[in-house]
Amino acid sequence: MSAQVIIDRLSIAEEMIAHYNAQDADAYVALMTDEAAEASYRGAVLRDGREGVRAGLKAMFAEFPENRAEILQGHTLGNYAVLHERVFRSSAAEPFEVMSIYSFEGDKCSRVEFVR
Repeated sequence: MSAQVIIDRLSIAEEMIAHYNAQDADAYVALMTDEAAEASYRGAVLRDGREGVRAGLKAMFAEFPENRAEILQGHTLGNYAVLHERVFRSSAAEPFEVMSIYSFEGDKCSRVEFVR
């Protein structure tokens, strides 16, 4: 009998949010495939490739130094993890909610799509 490796994709998505909240773009993209992308749900790619995601996050963190996301709920099904998040850009701005769908290839995130 061979041992089956169980990948906890929800924990990986939660770890990505922890890196996001620490504004550590390098640690965030380390959990992604080289060809990963962030996109609006069924829409345009916002950040393309691991380096595009890294550069986009660094620019956003520079623009919004108080930026952080709070996980309200998380679910996983097969190669997907879904997080319901509340995002805070600054202490003066109204927070907004988003559903983030994380697609995985093995233990690496290949795509994050945002429903807003």
